[in-house]
Order: sequence, then structure tokens, then C-alpha cells
Amino acid sequence: MSSAALASVSHVVRRYWAVALVVAGWQIWVSAAGLSSIVLPGPLAVLKDFAGDPLSYAEPAGRTFAVALAGLLLGFALGGGLAVLSWSSRILNGLLTPLGLIFTSIPVVTLIPIIARMLGYDVRTVIAIVALICFFPAFVYVGAGLRALPPGSDDLFRVFGGSRRQRFLRLVLPSSIPNLMLAFRLTAPEAVLAAVVAEFLMGTDGLGYMFRKAAGEFDTERALATSLIATITSVACFGLALAAERRVLRRWT
Repeated sequence: MSSAALASVSHVVRRYWAVALVVAGWQIWVSAAGLSSIVLPGPLAVLKDFAGDPLSYAEPAGRTFAVALAGLLLGFALGGGLAVLSWSSRILNGLLTPLGLIFTSIPVVTLIPIIARMLGYDVRTVIAIVALICFFPAFVYVGAGLRALPPGSDDLFRVFGGSRRQRFLRLVLPSSIPNLMLAFRLTAPEAVLAAVVAEFLMGTDGLGYMFRKAAGEFDTERALATSLIATITSVACFGLALAAERRVLRRWT
């Protein structure tokens, strides 16, 4: 084995040894205790269920990912847009900020029946729920970024007669990009979780409904495999958001 291959293997071992240890302990405990697969199947049984029909997981995972992405982008568009409006007017800032705080203090789960009655028991409600989860971080982080200007930069623009539009496009907006991308990275995994929860409660197609159906049929292997796929999807969204953040920051900073 070449030195490069050995280095790659060593990197994987150092990074994921804790996960491997947990999985091995899980399998040993299930085998030693003789637990029924209905109570708790081992990781080998879960892997066997997934390997037996991987396509049955791919379609729900794709739907959940698409819904989470749509809700994430919608929530950030609304949150970022309202943050800009709040920056542009003290009156709007005094109105929108308290409303945002009050709204986010309400558990989103309790809003699902209300939103479902308004939009219908379909994917539109799931997207709306995800957007609500993502809205407030975008509003707060972008708003903070719009006001976190480099010392003296705003005065410099005023001295040289820069218009409000020029100040926003050339100074204020670029200053908010790091905060926006940070919020995007932190919220991306939560978007997947919100989509799964909404699908579970509403019975719309996706990983959430797949888990609900498997749990109702006492198919614990499939339920755990679905949870694993949801976790992997969430981690993948975090990785994609991190890559997007690095690329954007290289361009803007």
C-alpha cells in the first residue's frame, strides 16, 4: 500500500474511530443481551435492511432533501429581506424585531395544524415549516452583519458623498455576508430535521413518513435505517453549506 493510501486510511481512522467504537459496542451489546430485533436490532441487521433495497430509501431521502433546501432558501430570503428593511428604517426595526422574537418563541410544532389548514396537507406546508425554522437565524445574523461595519468606514462614505444605495451595495451588504453564511451553515442541518418532523406529523412523502410507517409496523430495522439516512442527509447538508460558505467568503473577503 502506498504512503498516500496509508495516510488516507490513517486520516479516516483518526476522524471516525469514535463512531466505529459506538457501532461495535452496539453490536456486541445486542448480541450479548440477546435482544429481539423488534426491541433493538444490531447495526448489521440495519445495514442488511438498507443493502437489501437501497432505492426504497433514495427516493424519500431525495424528497426530504429537496423540501429542506426549498424551505431553507425561502426562509433565508424572507429573513434576509426583512433584515434589510429593518436596517433601512428605525420604525420597521422597532416593529419587526419584537415580532420576530415573539414569533420564534412559539413552538413550530403547534403551528403545523394551523399552517396545514391554510396551505393544505401537502409539501407546501412542509416547506413553510422549514422556512419558519430558518427565518429567524437569517433575520438575526443578517441584521447583525448589516450593523457590524468596519470602524470609520461609514463616516468615510459619508465624507465622500456616497449615496445610501452606494453605501448599502458597497459597504453594508458585503459586511453582512459572513454572518449570512454562518447562519446558513448552522441552519442547514436543522432544515432537514424540520422537514423530517413535519413529514412525520403530516404523513407527507419523505423520510419522516417512512420512519412513521416503519415504526407503526414494528419494523425496527427500517426505522433505524431511516433515522440513519436522515442523519447522513443532515450531515451532508452541513457539509454543503460549509463548502458554500468557504467559497463565498473567499470571494467577498
